[in-house]
Amino acid sequence: MAGNDNTFSRNRFSLTRRQLLTSAGGLAAGGAVAAALAACTPLASPKNTAWTPPASPMRFPKGYVWGAATSAYQVEGAWNVDGRGPSIWDTFSRAGGGHIVDGSTGDVAADHYHRWKGDLDLMKELGLGGYRFSISWTRIQPTGSGAVNQKGLDFYKGIIDGLAERDIRPAITLFHWDLPQPLQDAGGWPLRDTANRFADYADIVFGVFGDVDADWFTLNEPKTLAFNGYWYGSHAPGIMDPNQAAAAVHHQLLAHGLTVQAWGAHGVKGRIGPVLNLTPVTATDPAAAEQTKNVDAVENRLFLDPVLKGSYPTDAIGSANGQLPADPDQFEALVKDGDLSTISSPIGVLGVNYYGVSGVDLNGTMVKIHKTSTADWEQIWAPGLYQLLTRITKDYKRVPLLLTENGIPDDMLQNGLNDSARISYLRSHFQQAARAIGDGVPLEGHYVWALLDNFEWAEGYTQRWGLVHVDFGTQKRTPKKSFDWYTKVIAANAVSPV
Repeated sequence: MAGNDNTFSRNRFSLTRRQLLTSAGGLAAGGAVAAALAACTPLASPKNTAWTPPASPMRFPKGYVWGAATSAYQVEGAWNVDGRGPSIWDTFSRAGGGHIVDGSTGDVAADHYHRWKGDLDLMKELGLGGYRFSISWTRIQPTGSGAVNQKGLDFYKGIIDGLAERDIRPAITLFHWDLPQPLQDAGGWPLRDTANRFADYADIVFGVFGDVDADWFTLNEPKTLAFNGYWYGSHAPGIMDPNQAAAAVHHQLLAHGLTVQAWGAHGVKGRIGPVLNLTPVTATDPAAAEQTKNVDAVENRLFLDPVLKGSYPTDAIGSANGQLPADPDQFEALVKDGDLSTISSPIGVLGVNYYGVSGVDLNGTMVKIHKTSTADWEQIWAPGLYQLLTRITKDYKRVPLLLTENGIPDDMLQNGLNDSARISYLRSHFQQAARAIGDGVPLEGHYVWALLDNFEWAEGYTQRWGLVHVDFGTQKRTPKKSFDWYTKVIAANAVSPV
């Protein structure tokens, strides 16, 4: 997945989201925050207005892409098969020390590496128009540089050809957090050379698959990898250094820009862009306007601005409440002449991952203001999706948008196959997507996270996000109630009110 198991850490705070939102302070947001919100206008997003879904089905434009998503480390397994090298997630999950809630690894996961043909058949049964998946860098270049592993290329060729046979459009992500371990040993994303190594890897992929008409995505959620991996330490590689996190932001974005340029040089079919997880934020107190602006800079504009405007916001990095507490001069020194021009190379699509919203208090800390899913970092508020999409369209140059991830884990109080909570969640978010399209947002598709239950990063196998239930003992696949519901939505190209 996606964005998440993000950690709330601001100005010497080091609590994880899980700890913060279950602490007395986090839960205190209940009554006091609710009262404060009545007097507050959401900041860093358009003003919310009351809206009720129509009584009739909301229809989507012809050609709207209904999809589902996975990522390599979360579903493939086969960790040491056919020449695959180790990634930082192999290392992190094996390190112990409570890195993974249930002590598990992605060694087997959903065994998609061996069962992909049956999984593609499930996609066809579902009626998907698009499938978003990621390529494992360590299957293509086991050490992150040097020789190419042909068996890795053959595996992804099989998937791409299988999708074509089933008339499903590929949405191919080149990087979903599984950095080759040798590159981390050399310094990882805080090291500028990693961006060059990534561009070399992308060049290999484009050279082989350049004739594939796809939606190509450079990086998945550079924010989550930089912050969770290098600032909070809750994700691989488990480092806690805000200066390294800031460097990882810049070098990932530089890798994105270099990859867009390589894509153009190869004349690859389709279109290309990044996938960003974005979070509308709201002040919980009228006096927290500046703190909320800072948090918005860190969570959203630190990524949108360089990609779409060719500049970094000036209020994202520093010592003020809500900022990324890195040294701004040190960050500025990382940005070489031409970097921002490279990062802002024209893109053909922007992937947006949406999992909810957050409040911001006077300390610049992100706090709970809406109910959460089983993943207690995920604050459910469907109108936030409308706010986010309209904000992007209003504040930045117009670019086609795809919702590349959106979903919730199973409600633990419900039977794993009777996932009515997921249906309610998806219905409300589909409605907000249709509303945004009606108001001029160039949204062209919606990828549900996730196709399959999988290895959910630091949560291991304790959360199930799939439309399809996976018995991890037998690897049996069983479609959930939401699978059947989504099939009907796709067939109608419309979402009904009930």
